[in-house]
Order: sequence, then C-alpha cells, then structure tokens
Amino acid sequence: MTALTGQAHWLPIVWACIASFTVLAYITLDGFDLGLGILFAVESDKADRDVMVNTVAPVWDGNETWLILGGAALYGVFPLAYATILPALYPPIIAMLLALIFRGVAFEFRFRAETRRSQAIWDFAFFGGSVMAGFTQGLILGGLIQGIKVVDGQYAGGWWDWLTGFSVFCGLSTVVGYALLGACWIVWRTAGPLQKRVRGHAKVLALITLGLIVIVSLWTPTLNLAYLRHWNVWPRILYVTPVPILVALLALLFWRSIDDESRHVTPLLCALGWFFLCFTGLGISAWPWIVPPGIDIWQASSPPSSQKFLLVGAAVLIPTILAYTGYAYYVFRGKIDSETHYH
Repeated sequence: MTALTGQAHWLPIVWACIASFTVLAYITLDGFDLGLGILFAVESDKADRDVMVNTVAPVWDGNETWLILGGAALYGVFPLAYATILPALYPPIIAMLLALIFRGVAFEFRFRAETRRSQAIWDFAFFGGSVMAGFTQGLILGGLIQGIKVVDGQYAGGWWDWLTGFSVFCGLSTVVGYALLGACWIVWRTAGPLQKRVRGHAKVLALITLGLIVIVSLWTPTLNLAYLRHWNVWPRILYVTPVPILVALLALLFWRSIDDESRHVTPLLCALGWFFLCFTGLGISAWPWIVPPGIDIWQASSPPSSQKFLLVGAAVLIPTILAYTGYAYYVFRGKIDSETHYH
C-alpha cells in the first residue's frame, strides 16, 4: 500500500513535467512558424514571402507533433482535466484547430497558385490562419489562467465564460509574441535587405512584447489572490524573484544583438528565453493546479497503472521525436535565399 501511495504521488508530477515540456516545445517550434505568417502583414513582396516560407517549409508540419502529444497526454493521464477544460474552452479550441488546418492548406496551395490573384488569396489565408491560431491559443491560455468553474468534478460554467477582457488581451499578446519569434527566426535564417527590414520589425515587436509581459504579470494576481500568495510563500519566492531579473537581462542582450549584423541567432534565443520565463512564471503561479483554481494534478490523474503504461510509450516516443526534429533542423540548416526551393 505504501508503494502504491508513493507511485500515486510522483507519477502525476512526472507527467505534469512531460506535459509542460510538450507545450513548451510546441510554443518554441510552432511559435516562430505562426509568427512568420503573421509577418505577411508587413512583408508584401512575393519573392520575400517565398523566402520566408521556405525557411520553415522542410520542418513546419513536424512542429505540430508536440501539440498532438500534449493533447494525448492530457487525455490519457489527466482525464478529469481533459473532461473539464474542453467543455469550458470548446469555441477557441475548435477555432484554433480550424485555423491550423486552413493555414496548412494555404501553405501548400500558395506555391501552386498560377495567377497573382490566386497567390494573393492564399497568402491572405496563410496570414489569417496564422493570426487566428495564435490569437485562439492566447484565448485558451487566458481562459485557463482566469479560472474554470467546476462543481462536483464537472464544468459548471457557460458557453462564453472564457471570453473576458483578460483572455482577449492574452490572445493579442500571443499574436505579438509569435510575430516577434517569427521576426527573430527570419533574422537568423535569411540575409540581405529582408533581414535588415525584419530586424527593424523585431525591435518594435520586442518593445511591445515586454510591455505586454509586464501588464499580464500585474493583471494575473488580480484574477485570483491565490496567485499572489503563491508568489510570496517560501520557498516559491526563491523561484519567482529571478524571473523579472532574467527578463531584464535578456532584454539588454537582445538590444545589444539586434543591430549587430554579425549576431544572427542571439535575438531568437533571447525571444525564446522570454517565452520560457513567462511559461515558468505561469507554472510557479498555478502549481499544483492543472485546472485553476480547484483541481490539482493528483485529483485529475488517471490510475497509476495507466500512467506507468503510458510512461513507457513516452520514454520511447519523446526521444524519437526529439531525434527526428533535431536531425531535420540540422539537415536544413543555413541561410535561405530566393534561389532556395523546397516545393
């Protein structure tokens, strides 16, 4: 009985770390992918758009593997959370999936367009799908952070409870953050006039992103005082304190590198660092809840036998995906120009 109790305690923690890793991997990899499409709003030249898309053409569809893996982990390991979160957030989740599908279709069809008009239509579809996917992901995040009404283990709210000023603000913030990732990715993978222009976009987007981070950080504790308590209790305060300091240090490094034409990857690493720190701050605020403000990872978890069975699969699958992803990025490394074609 003691062994079973021990398993029941640590297995949900392991799976919470795995689920968090898959979400962060998706944000890291598909974030700049979506951001690239968002930047179609300010880069209208067909040749430059082709270069931008070709920087991710060999790897973009594999990035969404992490989203699928995260959803599967939620379904198999935290079924109560799955059964609560989905009914609470069905509209933005459905909209996100449709946007990703629509965007994927536009990605392929824009290369097959035979007229300028059809090219413009598919470019707009690619841009619109990217914006909608990013915005709905922010809505989902905001709806989860602000809390989900649960009674007797079931969702007890309405169809539109997720739609608030906070969730909309999170949606807009996500779009801007993804655009920053996309700009920094293009700085790394391209050269010449396109890279120079996008460096300018990145500076503006970085300023806005930092401002949005501050606003969301100050807004979050007002949603639930438990978040504020989580920031001030020992030993969590040890984990919270370095976060704003590291954000500021990354900002300094970003500004030193964005105008330095010899430093191409540093801005992207700084932007990814901001996302990682925001994700870490969210984890510190919400732990151990998986459905704020009342369901923790132990309450939501499946039986230990199911978690151990799935853990064996994850131990094989995650390293395989990491190896494939790393190999793909290695093979298709280097700068992309107008002479590079993957379609």
